[in-house]
Amino acid sequence: MTEAQATLSKKDFTSDREVRWCPGCGDYAILASVQTMLAEVGARPEKTVFVSGIGCSSRFPYYMNTYGFHSIHGRAPTLATGLAITRPDLDIWVVTGDGDGLSIGGNHLVHALRRNVNIHVLLFNNEIYGLTKGQYSPTSPLGSIHKSTPMGSIDRPVNPVSLALGAEATFVARSIDNDRKHLTEVLTAAYEHRGASFIEIYQNCNVFNDGAFDALRTPENKTANQIRLRRGEPITFGQQGENAVVARGDGTMKIVPTEDAGDRVVIHDPTKQEPTTAFALARLAHNPTGPTPIGVFRDVARPVYDDLLREQVEAAQQRQGQGDLQQLLESGNVWDVLG
Repeated sequence: MTEAQATLSKKDFTSDREVRWCPGCGDYAILASVQTMLAEVGARPEKTVFVSGIGCSSRFPYYMNTYGFHSIHGRAPTLATGLAITRPDLDIWVVTGDGDGLSIGGNHLVHALRRNVNIHVLLFNNEIYGLTKGQYSPTSPLGSIHKSTPMGSIDRPVNPVSLALGAEATFVARSIDNDRKHLTEVLTAAYEHRGASFIEIYQNCNVFNDGAFDALRTPENKTANQIRLRRGEPITFGQQGENAVVARGDGTMKIVPTEDAGDRVVIHDPTKQEPTTAFALARLAHNPTGPTPIGVFRDVARPVYDDLLREQVEAAQQRQGQGDLQQLLESGNVWDVLG
């Protein structure tokens, strides 16, 4: 790293655009954490791209002094995949929300994760549609009363971490908007991961769904309810570590008093190739209204889609020659592709 590269600060990643989210929105804290983290890890604005879809979170690229693309609803992972394939020199981030990423964009998100495309996906989860003024979203809890569900939502909510693990994402994590230290640690780990990284960020919408994550965000509640996942450490939590996570015989997890857990306390290991344990931890809390795991659930190495595809293209060129694309396009209506 050169001296010029080493002197970057948060300001170098901050654009001259006025940030236009509602006062008090959790997006402000996430934006500041991302800008600071990129400076700290030595990222370069000219080598960084943010791709977004549609929603409050999708204004993110405007506020970053990097390259950016404000795309269409749910398709950000698709555009990011094209970039990753053609520009391996770039750091590519996808910013999406629980509506954009899990509703119309759910299919695109799943395939980007299962392919292990070298992109970093930040999913802001506020359990509501904010941009369209307060309808329930794919992550809204059962019974949620909002503008589009006056009698209560009857949809079973999506668990974003479970979904990402089910899609075999190689890096899966969860953090909280107002916990700057924890969020920065998770973002840094995602930046350093090669392959598809996915971070669910609990983000407070103080206009349409205020207080949805108070069990984890407020000083009086977070110690009792944040189950912090630390690699190589027993999973305990509480003021004095008085609660512990243990595995049941059927593979699911449960919370018991630490004094009753004995040697059954789960030791966290996100590097396990099989995602079974990580998935069980993700199911420990179906909604963040009580004890909920945060941190890195999974961090494993696997061949990266973009690398494999470029290797195939190179191999094909060596076997068949470079070829003439213009000649092919002008050769007629039917093309013969020889294996």
